[in-house]
Amino acid sequence: MYEPNREMEASLRDISRRGFLGNASSGLAGVGLLQLLAGEIAVGGNAPSGTDSLGLHYRPRAKRVLQIFCPGAASHMDLWEHKPALAKYAGKPLPGEESYVSFQGKNGNLMDSPWPFVPVGNCGKPISSMLPQMSRHVDDIAFVHSMHSRTNTHGPGCVFMNSGHDTEGFPSSGAWMSYALGSENENLPAFVALPDVRGEPPNGKANWTNGFLPARHQAIMMNAQQPIRNLKPPPGIDAQEDLASRDLLEKLNRRFAVAHPAESDLQARIAAYQLAARMQLSAPEVSDLSQESKVTHQMYGTADPNPLKAAYAQNCLLAKRLLVRGVRSVNLYCGSRASGVDGLLNWDAHKTLKDDYERHLPIFDGPTAALLTDLKKLGLLDDTLVLWMTEFGRMPTHQEGTKGRDHNPDGFTCWMMGAGVKGGVSYGSTDEFGRRALENPTTVWDFYATVLHLLGLDHERLTWYHNGLDRRLTDVQGNLIQEILA
Repeated sequence: MYEPNREMEASLRDISRRGFLGNASSGLAGVGLLQLLAGEIAVGGNAPSGTDSLGLHYRPRAKRVLQIFCPGAASHMDLWEHKPALAKYAGKPLPGEESYVSFQGKNGNLMDSPWPFVPVGNCGKPISSMLPQMSRHVDDIAFVHSMHSRTNTHGPGCVFMNSGHDTEGFPSSGAWMSYALGSENENLPAFVALPDVRGEPPNGKANWTNGFLPARHQAIMMNAQQPIRNLKPPPGIDAQEDLASRDLLEKLNRRFAVAHPAESDLQARIAAYQLAARMQLSAPEVSDLSQESKVTHQMYGTADPNPLKAAYAQNCLLAKRLLVRGVRSVNLYCGSRASGVDGLLNWDAHKTLKDDYERHLPIFDGPTAALLTDLKKLGLLDDTLVLWMTEFGRMPTHQEGTKGRDHNPDGFTCWMMGAGVKGGVSYGSTDEFGRRALENPTTVWDFYATVLHLLGLDHERLTWYHNGLDRRLTDVQGNLIQEILA
């Protein structure tokens, strides 16, 4: 039988309806952070809401992950995978595919990379001469040159690379990590997405969604140019009234939670408000780049004359500060979805690859290399896993009537470095022209199986029951890439 809560009833009698709503709204304003609640009603499934950590399956090599994503399909044969045959046979048809029709139409002849490749590092790995700063890190990187995708469209391609599924609604990799591992810092979110100042990637927030996992596992979206909104209480809020309203809300929430233990929406809302209150103290500090030294700012290029490079550099510096403070997963984007077909804002170089990449590569190269250098200097690469990803590759031919390359889901490059990764190695390859994954074809599920392994998680045992199935980041597939493990 229901027993009334006398203390609660007395509290409610002490305030009028108007006073309650006023105090409650003040308290909620003080811990607003509405972004924390976005999408919480989409939480599904019948599984419990989870804990701060599910526990590890075996000894981890990495504690946190930095994912650097270049949306628009960055060209593997113009950045990371040298293909001498493109120079040898430039201007000739691609053998066996002379009339191949790809995403935007018929392809022309083979096209060499506009820039020479230069052997770098102790490993002698050839990479594009347009990446002079990144070349300093080649001995620490494990390149996977045999990636392939199941889609040639940007939106589904980005979602596929971020969630292991080419349709929306599935949790992103960062959400899975948040669910499995929790946060190392109770005052900051476990998962943060840093979109480019130019805008979100294709399919936007679907790239860092919680999907059917509890809402608290979706990423908090912020960047150096637009820190978290609603972080500070509005002026005129009395501190004592604010505290009293929070205490009352906590009592109401606790009472409802006891009566409705299966309501994961409420659990997520309570956790979001509690985190929001703690972030009022910690988030302003982490996003304050002025605390970094002048030398550090110069190394990253945060005041570069190119405003796009300066903005990306600031996001790189913010990513470092988040990782230092224990954020479990940081997704850093270089490029956005608002490109049309000319690659102006991302890596989607359909028409003028040389011009497009000579805009993008200087933005990407220096700040990214500085971030990796900084992480290494701080010792963070000992337990931080760094991923570089894009949604698919590009054709070795030019798109007919242009000097650009069309989409190619059949072969491209991603890479890893940091905790538990063997540096200075290349795994797999595409054919001599870069057209298709040929040696050791690798899926996104293999890639994530390896990532989870380095985090101490068995990808086959990290599951969530949803719509009658035990869902996984790696779907029903995935094999470890043993050759790149240290």
